[in-house]
Amino acid sequence: MSDTDAPPPSRSDEPDPPRARDTEGEPITNGRDRLRAGRLVVRREAMDRQVPERAGTADERLLRRSRTAFLDSDPWRTLRIQAEFVEGFDALAGIGPAVTVFGSARAAEGDPVYEQARELGRLLAEASLTVITGGGPGVMAAANRGCFEAGGFSVGCNIELPHEQWLNPWVDLGVEFRYFFVRKTMFVKYAEGFVIFPGGFGTLDELFESLTLIQTGKIKHFPVFLVGSAYWAGLLAWFRETLLAAGAIAEADLTLFTVTDDLAEVVRGLRTFVEARTAAHAAEEA
Repeated sequence: MSDTDAPPPSRSDEPDPPRARDTEGEPITNGRDRLRAGRLVVRREAMDRQVPERAGTADERLLRRSRTAFLDSDPWRTLRIQAEFVEGFDALAGIGPAVTVFGSARAAEGDPVYEQARELGRLLAEASLTVITGGGPGVMAAANRGCFEAGGFSVGCNIELPHEQWLNPWVDLGVEFRYFFVRKTMFVKYAEGFVIFPGGFGTLDELFESLTLIQTGKIKHFPVFLVGSAYWAGLLAWFRETLLAAGAIAEADLTLFTVTDDLAEVVRGLRTFVEARTAAHAAEEA
């Protein structure tokens, strides 16, 4: 929607206002050919083309019992989106320094990736860092579990999917989301860094979104660790041999993340970043 308050230009094929007539054939006087609702201006004769049922006053329409179809309308959906942001902000604002962990939902207990994510959760808890995941199974459950078992604070941001995905039992604080983009906002807003284990499309989506936000300066550079050098080797080769060779990325873009198999390096890097940021915030407030 435009930020200007100027009225929309008249269409060339519509009659001049003094000659416009209502459904009873009576002339529409100046000022009655448009209806205003906040920043929205609607030409009266166009209303029937927009909303078929407009009988009664605004109060009457509000108080009248409606069919449930309105629940799928865009204005109502916008309110749900707003509510999800508010609920997410309220729930997560006080969790303290946190790290978001991503990875495959298909990793099972006993899988080396699962056990590695579980160990990372423990190490993060011992470093006084909250663990945030998508709240589901696999790597998400493993990281939450390790944190939970070590006495840390474990957060899950679950998403409504066509096939049910339940919060795993190792989540201290769970927040349910309908919309991926609201959930993604929470992952970024409340994290001091990302740790990304082997995973599929969803994991890659989170990886590329984080790199894009950093590369474009939409967020300040924070640590992004890719755990599993063998798993990520093919992707890194493609970055260099295809993207970099074609000029699609710069050499500096390859420094936006760190690939490692050493969980101690991951925790050390995250802890160093958190301490530096905390000191910077203290200096700004002094």
